[in-house]
Amino acid sequence: MSTYHAAMELLSTKGRFIPNYKCDNRNNLVAVFGGPKSNFCLYMADILCIYKIPQLIYGSAPAMNNKKEATFLYKMFPNLSNQYMGIMKLLLYFRWIWVGVIYVDNEPGQRFLQETLPVFSEHGICFDFVLNFPTMTFSNSLLEMVIGGSNLSLLVMESTAKAVVVHGEIQTMIVLRLLLRGAEIKEIPMRTKAKVWIWIAQMDFTSMDFQRGWDLDFLHGALSFAAHSREVLGFGQFLQVRDPSSETEDGFIGDFWRHAFGCSLPSTTEGMADEEICTGEEKLESLPGSVFEMSMTGHSYSLYNAVYVVAHALHAMYSSMLNHIAVADGERKKLLRQQPWQFHEFLKRVSFNNSAGDMVSFDQNGEIAAGFDIINWVTFPNMSFLRAKVGRIEPKAPPNKVFTIREDAIIWPQMFNQVQPLSLCNDRCHSGDSKSKKEGEPFCCYDCLPCPEGKISNLEDANDCFQCPEDQYPNTDRDLCLQKHITFLSYEEPLGITLAIFALSFSLVAAFVLGIFVKHQDTPIVKANNRDLSYILLISLLLSFLCALLFIGRPKKMSCLLRQTTFGIIFSVAVSCVLAKTVIVVLAFLATKPGSRMRNWVGKRLANSIVLSCSFIQTTICIVWLITSPPFPDLDMHSLSEEIILKCNEGSVTMFYCVLSYMGFLASVSFTVAFLGRKLPDSFNEAKFITFSMLVFCSVWLTFVPTYLSTKGKYMVAVEVFSILASSAGLLACIFCPKCFIIVVRPELNDKGQLIRRPNERR
Repeated sequence: MSTYHAAMELLSTKGRFIPNYKCDNRNNLVAVFGGPKSNFCLYMADILCIYKIPQLIYGSAPAMNNKKEATFLYKMFPNLSNQYMGIMKLLLYFRWIWVGVIYVDNEPGQRFLQETLPVFSEHGICFDFVLNFPTMTFSNSLLEMVIGGSNLSLLVMESTAKAVVVHGEIQTMIVLRLLLRGAEIKEIPMRTKAKVWIWIAQMDFTSMDFQRGWDLDFLHGALSFAAHSREVLGFGQFLQVRDPSSETEDGFIGDFWRHAFGCSLPSTTEGMADEEICTGEEKLESLPGSVFEMSMTGHSYSLYNAVYVVAHALHAMYSSMLNHIAVADGERKKLLRQQPWQFHEFLKRVSFNNSAGDMVSFDQNGEIAAGFDIINWVTFPNMSFLRAKVGRIEPKAPPNKVFTIREDAIIWPQMFNQVQPLSLCNDRCHSGDSKSKKEGEPFCCYDCLPCPEGKISNLEDANDCFQCPEDQYPNTDRDLCLQKHITFLSYEEPLGITLAIFALSFSLVAAFVLGIFVKHQDTPIVKANNRDLSYILLISLLLSFLCALLFIGRPKKMSCLLRQTTFGIIFSVAVSCVLAKTVIVVLAFLATKPGSRMRNWVGKRLANSIVLSCSFIQTTICIVWLITSPPFPDLDMHSLSEEIILKCNEGSVTMFYCVLSYMGFLASVSFTVAFLGRKLPDSFNEAKFITFSMLVFCSVWLTFVPTYLSTKGKYMVAVEVFSILASSAGLLACIFCPKCFIIVVRPELNDKGQLIRRPNERR
């Protein structure tokens, strides 16, 4: 109602309230300054836009539904969307993602709630609470408003959010102080200081008379946004020489003097006999900062610029008209009385540098082209405070400089001991963990779960863990990938050296046994059961021991091609010899029976046929393997978590197991035949020794398969080498040790007569 009345007064003759009737040619209205509350500007526009009068808004401008009316508004306050972007960047910079919001339930507050907070959420900020201030209406008192806001203040103080964004207007600070004062009275006083208050530029520090003695601790460490301002040269001196007695036409000065100094001016003492009279010595700089600030605030700077905008636009308009029209004095007076709508074109184009050095101009939307300052509030015991500029929002700057902040210049609230506070729903997840959402909680609230086996996270609050590259593995804390080292069964490690020594030792033993047999080749025990088969068997065992050396050392193309095929063929020859010796023993005893036809089968031809045919089949399998899918050197990066295994890829696993299966088949046949002939007379019979040797051989290789499949890396190769050495040593020991014992230790038994007599005596 007051705003409408003031607007219509401007349309009347000065001193006479007759709207739409002006007979005063000296006081021509060219523009109106409005603010700082948005509803003031809205109500003012309802009246003044009808007359197309320019209105310069120095507070938050309202949202105009009528676009035509909006063209008459010039916003001396920077674009609010830039401010909200700055608040979001500030929260994200300090990683305050768990915040509270208090807003005034008016049109700007609803827009902030509906348009800006969802954008905050999209960028990872969530809210512990979103509350509106209690409103004061004609139907309730100030006390009732404070009582109604007690629940709000308690909720805010008990919140775990350390950062609280306050969205309001210039008088909101009065309400906020009331609520905090009530919380301090009801609760622990220090709890009100455990918040970082962040308020918008539309707000400013204002106070009522009864709040004059209240402490300002809640301000200490707070952060706020303000329309960009600079210190105007001469402004301080201007305030120092203010003399209300010489400004009788300005009723505001007298009213302010009475509230600020507690005294009345002599010209206003009528009806106030009980009030103290001002001495005239009162100075504005003597007032505490909570009552009056000597520096120019953002709102004042906007109003200061607005005055000069109108002055420059008027100058441009009059200069333009006078330069193009030469008129008489009477016509010139008429010319200077232009209509308000003619002033708009000059306002839109105004551009100048003010006395502080800032460029002042409007953009295409009628908004001042300026940014925001980020203010850090610092209080002092003498009820004064300092607004320290610690950052800037500059929309026209390069993208990386739109938002700037000097973190080291910020003074934090006392409760945080000058340590940047954290405003989180829960503690951050350290590297090595990942976030897991809590059911029923806002997305900023989460649990921290360790990364699963094989994955890491190297950032705080990682949404998920990720796999290391193939050639790397996670450390124990699962926050770093370490380089895997290449491993293989080498001659430089104890296991490889040990196996190599055993292979060489057994090969020397086999060579020694072969030497004994060659030296005593004409003795009955060497001749018994095919001397040539014994030589072939000893040579194959010697080669099998040496074959084990192919498995030790860095896998190369040639060694990979040879190791399995050579092993398969040599072992097949050895087992074929054992099978031939077993068959010959059985057939020899069957041939001694009267009338037996087995006599035709006993001889070297059968033995050679068995060895050649059995070995040929294995050789054929190996050749097919080498032609179709030969083994090759390969890197296995997945079997072991911390090692890269340099191995021989078998090429075809099927062919590898075909080689093993065929060898197992020969061993089984040999074992079966030897087992059936184990009860033949001892003197000419190797069947018992062969049975035991093949039992050892089969046991080793039956154990090999599951053990081989269950081991990884170089130990898999070591198992195969061990199996080769153990089975070969078993054959060597079980078949040839008894004969060597007789040849070397008991040579008297190595006699044909002894061999013939002993079975007869036994019969």
